[in-house]
Amino acid sequence: MIDENKFESVVFGAGCFWCVEAIFLRVEGVESVVSGYSGGSLEDANYKAVCSGSTGHAEVCKISFDPNIVALKDLLKVFFETHDPTTLNRQGSDTGTQYRSAIFYSDEDQKKISKEFIDALNANEVFKKPIVTSLEPLNDFYKAEQYHQNYYELNKTQPYCQIVVKKKIDDFLS
Repeated sequence: MIDENKFESVVFGAGCFWCVEAIFLRVEGVESVVSGYSGGSLEDANYKAVCSGSTGHAEVCKISFDPNIVALKDLLKVFFETHDPTTLNRQGSDTGTQYRSAIFYSDEDQKKISKEFIDALNANEVFKKPIVTSLEPLNDFYKAEQYHQNYYELNKTQPYCQIVVKKKIDDFLS
């Protein structure tokens, strides 16, 4: 039986949650990745409403991890290496606030570690433009519909998965 008390979780928004989920499922120490919605005003968010761009929610993934195997800083490194944190409300051809780069922190430690990580990236000019990733308190997390869970693994032949998700995974693994 798994001792869930040893796991921590963090919620990342980095564009389409299918890409985020597929990448983080490949990180050692990550126990689970759940696609969902955070950061908006609608109670019980759903895909149709979030895609309208009117709810304020972002497509996100809740990443449960074993801090004895992988640290939050390691997850932040993966997060910033696998999407463009310098484009406001956009990842590739996906546009709108629902695709924003965001870290939804659950406590002050996560907020502090994330802010220091962003400040270091900016100070070292790792990106050509300033990072626009928002740091937002995690007030609510709504699990996305079941057909969004483990999407890449279940839909590898879909064009979006073949063209976009697979490329992100390949880039991450190389």
